[in-house]
Amino acid sequence: MARYFTPQTAEALLPRIEPLLRQIQAVRRELAAREARAAEARAKVMGNGHAHGEALAELRREMAALAQAITARIADINALGVLVKDLDTGLVDFPALRAGQEVYLCWRLGEVGIGWWHEIEAGFAGRRPIADF
Repeated sequence: MARYFTPQTAEALLPRIEPLLRQIQAVRRELAAREARAAEARAKVMGNGHAHGEALAELRREMAALAQAITARIADINALGVLVKDLDTGLVDFPALRAGQEVYLCWRLGEVGIGWWHEIEAGFAGRRPIADF
């Protein structure tokens, strides 16, 4: 059975979710930096007969560990019953019931609290103020 949130119960989870999303974004920045270094290392490997192969292998190990850290934090959020929708903006949805119909309470990093909801099919573009909930 799905877990449903009220605006109050969703908002009560924000102090747990926000740091996880910020950690994900920080790790993603680290991962992007390693990916850029790996691209440079690949170019060097191809240009000089594999002299930088060990550096590339180390970068690949680091990138795998960073990707695993991201996956683990997303799993932590999902375990709370919250759906991660966009890592770039820190967008999450909380399943909720409105007049017996499943909808999502919507929040993203930087917002003060749960201020929006939307029908499942409408997505972020269809967000409505929580006052209409």
